[in-house]
Amino acid sequence: MALEFHKDKRGYFEMQHKNAVSFVLPFIEQESSIEEGMSVLEIGCAEGGVLLAFLERGCWGVGVELSPSRVEIAENFLSEYIEKGQARIINKNIYDPSFEAEFGSQFDIIVLKDVIEHIPDQEKLMVKMKAFLKPNGSIFFGFPPWMMPFGGHQQVARTKIAKMPYLHLLPRGLYRWLLRRFGESEQTVIELIKIWDTGISLERFERISRKTGYSFAAKKLYLINPIYRYKFNLKEREQARFIRAIPWFRNFVTTCGYYLLKVGEE
Repeated sequence: MALEFHKDKRGYFEMQHKNAVSFVLPFIEQESSIEEGMSVLEIGCAEGGVLLAFLERGCWGVGVELSPSRVEIAENFLSEYIEKGQARIINKNIYDPSFEAEFGSQFDIIVLKDVIEHIPDQEKLMVKMKAFLKPNGSIFFGFPPWMMPFGGHQQVARTKIAKMPYLHLLPRGLYRWLLRRFGESEQTVIELIKIWDTGISLERFERISRKTGYSFAAKKLYLINPIYRYKFNLKEREQARFIRAIPWFRNFVTTCGYYLLKVGEE
């Protein structure tokens, strides 16, 4: 019962590309220009759809991805840019000393789209990314808050679990038991429990960002995630102002947060 677009790698690549062109880049450009020759690092680039939007604007891009199969797909989809030296896709952990040795202080923009909620020790990551930014560089984050209806990514499940909103908010042990009870594979159970362990609320993201020395250059919360336009034919919709102003409650009804961060105090 997993949503079909998760199986169609080309289709999902195109969704991510369209979403980046229509929403991610315009959001960044509210505060920071995106110009030809700028350098972009995408952490967790998957198939490369988001990175493509920057490459089309003349940027030089590096995508880093831990999954070898996704690296292979991204290299295929972005082969035109790789062949002319405008892009690289690297199967490596950014904590690898060799990665920092090669790319330290090189990037104008770092992008994490639907990635931060998968990362263990998010505070450590926030500190590490400073090593890759140029002075006055910026970092884009787009992610689903943990407490939103499908913040546990249970929509990737292959049973009825995929259509059960808020189920991931159950206690960890009970959630894992239900996943197995419904017949999910052990691999799916492991992946969904990992997200249970790392899922991040808007408040915790903002708290970690401030603690690690970042300021918020731009912020936008969505009632309807922009990418739902391509996944479900739903028009994007920003969260109502009075909902945005209510900490914690907004997590339950906000499907996506966009943030642009810079190093330094507000």
